[in-house]
Amino acid sequence: MTDFQMSLIAAGGVFVVGVITYNKWQEHKARKSVERAFASDHDDVLMRADGTPLERSEPVLDIGGMPGAESIDPTFGAQAAAPVGGGAPGAGAAPGTGGAHGVEALAPAGPLAAAPGVTAGPPPAEAAENLVDPLIDCLIPLALEGAARGDKILPSLSKLRRVGNKPIHYIGLAVSGDWEPIVHGGVYTKLQAGVQMATRTTALNELEYSELVTRLRAVADEIGAEPEVPDMIEVMSEARTLHKFVAGHDAQLGVNLKSNGAPWAISTLIGALENAGFDVGPSGRFAMPDGHGGVLFTLSTNVTLGADTTDRLTLLLDVPVVAPERDGFAAMVRCAKELALRLDATVVDDFEQPLLDSTLEEIDGQVKEFYTEMEAADIPAGSTRALRLFS
Repeated sequence: MTDFQMSLIAAGGVFVVGVITYNKWQEHKARKSVERAFASDHDDVLMRADGTPLERSEPVLDIGGMPGAESIDPTFGAQAAAPVGGGAPGAGAAPGTGGAHGVEALAPAGPLAAAPGVTAGPPPAEAAENLVDPLIDCLIPLALEGAARGDKILPSLSKLRRVGNKPIHYIGLAVSGDWEPIVHGGVYTKLQAGVQMATRTTALNELEYSELVTRLRAVADEIGAEPEVPDMIEVMSEARTLHKFVAGHDAQLGVNLKSNGAPWAISTLIGALENAGFDVGPSGRFAMPDGHGGVLFTLSTNVTLGADTTDRLTLLLDVPVVAPERDGFAAMVRCAKELALRLDATVVDDFEQPLLDSTLEEIDGQVKEFYTEMEAADIPAGSTRALRLFS
């Protein structure tokens, strides 16, 4: 057999393999299409193409067409440009689109009325922006093939809730025209995923973003959606900018109580602290409630749980997570002075030097400047954004 004949045989083999591979691929695509078309969890047939439910009507003799409902477009309001961070650009993004300096927020049509005796929650648009925030999240639109029910897509979305230590949230454009958290019973025509770009410890990095994209594509395939993934370089730049802000405003202020005599017995101390208003957690941490379900400041005994005595207490204010109107620093100082009288102690700094009123007033002024900086960055202390970033 000549070399020419061998070449012809080899070429023929390659051609045959190529044809077989192509046929297999076409067969795979056709099978996936059929599976999707006849899946057991197909959308409700009592829904129009735009996802709105058909009105129920009893059978009548005359056959008439049902009038179609007009679609309602969401109303958007422009929000002031923020100096820090932002959602990555993406078509159809919501509640906001744009780069680091462009933020759009949904404007709800009006407040929701609460039933008698029931406290109304935030409007859908506000609740949605609390979950997927264009200022601190990387926004990834998910274009759906058609209207989808919340109970159908939630199991798939629940598979991807975090990459690294960065939380991931989802919202949907409901048939009412509002962006809202995805819930059972809801019907959505578009989806939006948001991954938080920074935490107290780290910024979103390339490995985490690559993992997010890979896993999100798998989730999107399950629910019949197509993600519009922002450019990694832009997202990484915004994530580093946001984390730089977080690191620069990660402030905690503490004042100490030093016993003027013998160390305090822990058993006696617990009762005194509870009488002062502190709550004791399972870990032994003492927390002063702010009266609105949050923590104003905390207290540490500076010893392990098994210790019998301590001669030093530390009160600590986590500045960025306490709203200015709570006046956390002043409240912490008042508490420290009251405990000092009860326990025969001196209010001291970390070097056990007495803290004078003039020094405390100077620190209080610095705290107010700190709050002004956070407000200017559109991340007010104690806000939902601040609580997410500094959790």
